[in-house]
Amino acid sequence: MIQIDDILETLHRENAAADLEKVRRAFVFASQQHAGKTRLSGEPYISHPVEVARILVRLHLDADTIATGLLHDTLEDTPASIDELRREFGDDVAEMVDGVSKLSRISFRTSEQRQAESFRKMLLAMARDIRVILVKLADRLHNMRTLHYHPSDRQRAIARETLDIYAPLANRLGISWLKSELEDLSFAALEPETFREIEQHVTRHAAERVSYIEEVRRKLDETLLRHGIDGSVQGRVKHLWSVYKKMEKQGIDFDQVHDLIAFRIIVPSVRDCYAMLGIIHSAWRPIPGRFKDYIAMPKANMYQSLHTTVMGPGGQRMEVQIRTDEMHRIAEEGIAAHWKYKEGGGTATRGDESRFGWLRQLMEWQKELKDSREFMSSVKIDLFPEEVYVFTPNGDVKELPRDSTPVDFAYSVHSDLGHKCTGAKINGKLVPLKTPLKNGDIIEIVTSPNQTPSKDWLKFVKTSKARNRIRHWVKEQEHQKSVELGRELLEKELRKYGVAFHRAMAMESMGRVLTELSFRNGDDLLAAIGYGRVTTGQVIARLLPDRAKAEPPKSSRIGQVLDKIRKKPSGGIRVQGLDDIMVRFAKCCNPLPGDAVIGFISRGRGVTVHATDCPKVLETDPGRRIEVSWDLAQKASHAVKIRIYCTDIKGILAAMTAAITKCEANIARASAYSTGDGRAVNTFELNVSDVTHLNRVIDAIRKVKGVQRVERIRQGHGTEA
Repeated sequence: MIQIDDILETLHRENAAADLEKVRRAFVFASQQHAGKTRLSGEPYISHPVEVARILVRLHLDADTIATGLLHDTLEDTPASIDELRREFGDDVAEMVDGVSKLSRISFRTSEQRQAESFRKMLLAMARDIRVILVKLADRLHNMRTLHYHPSDRQRAIARETLDIYAPLANRLGISWLKSELEDLSFAALEPETFREIEQHVTRHAAERVSYIEEVRRKLDETLLRHGIDGSVQGRVKHLWSVYKKMEKQGIDFDQVHDLIAFRIIVPSVRDCYAMLGIIHSAWRPIPGRFKDYIAMPKANMYQSLHTTVMGPGGQRMEVQIRTDEMHRIAEEGIAAHWKYKEGGGTATRGDESRFGWLRQLMEWQKELKDSREFMSSVKIDLFPEEVYVFTPNGDVKELPRDSTPVDFAYSVHSDLGHKCTGAKINGKLVPLKTPLKNGDIIEIVTSPNQTPSKDWLKFVKTSKARNRIRHWVKEQEHQKSVELGRELLEKELRKYGVAFHRAMAMESMGRVLTELSFRNGDDLLAAIGYGRVTTGQVIARLLPDRAKAEPPKSSRIGQVLDKIRKKPSGGIRVQGLDDIMVRFAKCCNPLPGDAVIGFISRGRGVTVHATDCPKVLETDPGRRIEVSWDLAQKASHAVKIRIYCTDIKGILAAMTAAITKCEANIARASAYSTGDGRAVNTFELNVSDVTHLNRVIDAIRKVKGVQRVERIRQGHGTEA
């Protein structure tokens, strides 16, 4: 029988006043609610909430949070109600359980919308109580630990979401061990062969590394003792995902990764941190450009430490981090270490809240952005933490994402400054608006009252605020143009019936038109006509039903356009249930049957089909997006490009070609070149039937000896398949 005695014992040891009885009652309640249910592993379902609670104990959280961990699936998977939880466990626990629960009882049109709305709900719950996200992260961590029981496609989907959202969120909250484990587990699911290869490399020389770590640790201990500093030293091998990202970013093999080993020196005071840095640099030669001072300039997630990379014993590169005990505790546990809760609920101090401006920004976006794709795009941008620190002319520090531009800086100061931005000076020198900012730059924005935002700015801005403010302005302009075009089209159509435009808009039946076509006001209706989403014929049929039947006029302008785009080949796409609309596929993302897709109405050019994750979709007006789906009954050949990274060995090109041919895919074009370091890059343009066919080809290529990575080329760059 599953017990929680160890959880209660640990909780009592850390907090003698903790309400152990509430935790015990939560366990009994959850056990009863989940009785008879099992997980995919065959274990009793209650084993999952218990493991979630165990992770929360490791985060040193309070009794209410541990109880929430035990109860977190009861609202979603059992008949239990939130009122019942309130009666049994109090308002705090009930609200936290509700915040963690998925929106499984609401029907959404797309998985993206479900994900976005679930995240919105979680943000709202986080705003009330930050412990909600800690429970959610613990839930996701245990689900990732048992991911191998799911089918492979489900594993990949969960792992991708974890890598995109939950690992960066753990990093933003400063919980480094949890972030690292989520990344490695996701890596194992998304790139199993590469993961195993790197793991084998690390394991192969494990004994040598352990010996090296012990040698350096002993020398550092002696150094601390010699200088009278009461500190401790830890050595470790970097986690596999960080090794992989380094290999990918620098385009190198595992054997070329030189700083696999990292050391942490934990000392009593900040003064000792800087003293130890000087000692390290005098003992071993520092690598230029690899020193970072996160004590003077802490990261947004409260992380503080000195980082340096030196040439250690035996000529090996090694990273050294130097921090105090308090800095180390916050680096490992993050917000869980910093936010203290009392029994019955906890709040953060004003100083704590100032450290989490990024969370407030996410809250602003969830209020402003109704479109799920735009919202999730903003979330992903704001969760990634690499920052650059720049200064205003007055000396105020601004923290921005890496590679931000003067336009991002301008919008971070004020929206009006961004809108009116015409140029910028960096350190007193005029520069183009797309110039990437560097740490320590002093930025001065040049403005003009006649300047307006440019859609081209979307190609280089990095911050959510800049991107969303520019999109909003562009959409407002496009909306106004569409209103004017819609008015012109409807006015011409109404003349055929002898009805003036102003009189038609004032008719009582216009209210029925707006209601039946689901528009809030006349401008929205006119914009829809201008976009081509609604025809003037649809409006006339409802506005003047008797006259429309008695006096059918000649086809209107928009009707003629629709006639032109009908009866054109759709390439296997159905537009909101219709299959006779002209369709073209976006070259920016090149979607295949089986990809999630969305349509965009182009004036006079029918519907352009994009993959739903295409960045270009986020630059389009949601009002002109339209639901589309694949007509799987139609069989057609589709062109797709893949890129293969491999070892440059004899016969490998023939082996890859044979693997492609065996999967019945036609090679339309191919190119190959050697990178000069024993590796090669090959690009193939293939004709395949759908995504499943493509994945079969990719799996076959991966099995070829010497193949390291296969990418599907989309949006001008590779997308890992």
